Amino acid sequence: MRRVVFNQKGGVGKSSITVNLAAVAASLGRKVLVVDLDPQCNASQYLLGMQAWHQGESPKPNIGSFFAQTLSFKLKEKEPREYVHGTPYKNLYLIPSDPELGEIEHMLETKHKIYKLRGLLKTLEKEYDEIYIDTPPAYNFYTLSALIGADRCLIPFDCDAFSRQALYTLLENINEARGDHNDDLQVEGIIVNQFQPRARLPQQLVDELVAEGLPILSNRLSSSVIMRESHDRAMPLVSMSPKHKLTEEFVALYRELDR
Repeated sequence: MRRVVFNQKGGVGKSSITVNLAAVAASLGRKVLVVDLDPQCNASQYLLGMQAWHQGESPKPNIGSFFAQTLSFKLKEKEPREYVHGTPYKNLYLIPSDPELGEIEHMLETKHKIYKLRGLLKTLEKEYDEIYIDTPPAYNFYTLSALIGADRCLIPFDCDAFSRQALYTLLENINEARGDHNDDLQVEGIIVNQFQPRARLPQQLVDELVAEGLPILSNRLSSSVIMRESHDRAMPLVSMSPKHKLTEEFVALYRELDR
């Protein structure tokens, strides 16, 4: 299973959802790989901590190294597993990101390397029960590569009118990627994130989306300061605070997806 977490809007919780769903899966005994495609490296830093970054450089080899070697015959091609790093968490592995991704994106586009990630993921899929792909907040070469390489797509949604309008464009882009490149891609569901159940407008907005027939997942994620603490400690919620309400919401969400 290759699952991409995608939204073109920033600040909707892509990295937090990617890492915490992957961590829940790993805690249940699945062998799980996270692939960080965001040049900001948020998911990578969440799992490895800032101590893994030496003088501002990402751990290597990483996903930037992978794409760079596709551009040059001078670079020795590595085995797919060489890009994978262990994390402090049992059963949970990572291909880190690199800010270099932003520098080489144009070259990758002009040399038509859009299917390279899919080949890497299909090879690694033989070794992992689940693969989670974190994406940048844009519809660009890397997000399209992820949509081509995945078979399922999760869409974080943070309950405001601007996000709603962006959602329709996002779904159109996913449908276009499916039609042009990847017939196997399915929208697995829309995750309502930072939900405030006592507030009238978020509930009304979600109800309207459900009425439109959009695939809103039943389990929602609350807004909580513990998420920021989890980021600061570089520790997924299921490891840091397994009994917290938000942790239990992630577990329930994972079980909904895993049914």
